[in-house]
Parts: sequence; C-alpha cells; structure tokens
Amino acid sequence: MKRLMMIVTGLFIATTCFGGEIYKWIDDQGKLHFGDKKPQQKSTEEVKLKINTYTSVSYNEASFDSGDRVVIYTTPGCTYCKKAKQYFSRHNIAYTEYDISRDINARKRFRDMGGRGVPVILVGKKRMNGFSVAGFERIYQ
Repeated sequence: MKRLMMIVTGLFIATTCFGGEIYKWIDDQGKLHFGDKKPQQKSTEEVKLKINTYTSVSYNEASFDSGDRVVIYTTPGCTYCKKAKQYFSRHNIAYTEYDISRDINARKRFRDMGGRGVPVILVGKKRMNGFSVAGFERIYQ
C-alpha cells in the first residue's frame, strides 16, 4: 500500500508539473498499474487528480511562531502559491518556501498543523490559508 501511495504521489507531481493524463489498468497477472501513456490492447481508466488549493482566504493562529520570517507551504501546480511568491518578489519580501510535494519533512509539518490545501502562509503566529494581497497585508503588518 505504501508503494502504491508513493507511485500515485509521483504521478500526481508529474501531472501537476507537466499537465498530462494518468491512466490505470490491470495487467494479465492481476497487478494494478499507473502510467501517463495508455497501454495498447488494455482496458484503461483515466485517473482524475484533484489539487487541494484554497479558493478563499481564511485566518487563524499558527501552531508555532515563525518569528519575523514569512513561510509559505506550496505545490508546483498551485496558482495561488505562484501569485503569492510573485507578490513577495515584487515587494522584496524575503520568504522561506516549503514544497509539500517534494519535501517529506515539510509535508509532515503541513499535516501536523492541520493543512488541507495550499498555500499556507505563516508570519509570526499568524496563519493565512490561501492568498490575497489584502489578506497578506493584514497578517504582514
């Protein structure tokens, strides 16, 4: 089961980075396979992956104090994560990014803090789920 989850996670990352389709099928020995190419002569099912991205902004207290650092938890395919990072760059705001799709320790911290979607932005003891300029300015002040 752990191996299957690693395969699905890898395919999720590939899909979010490269925008391809994912297929699943069962081979002649009864093994379940996932891949980005449809095998010939096999009945396949397309796998629909959902990226959990906050579509509205919410606030709460962070489970730890990031000090005066801005910390953002992201994934590569997250549009709001990209908007936040672009905003930070345009306004010369230093930040630390943790990509939960590639960093196991970041993913664990994300889960431990109850993360359910990205981005999660921390400033001191303030936490913002999602991104908007007004929302970020509210917690950054």
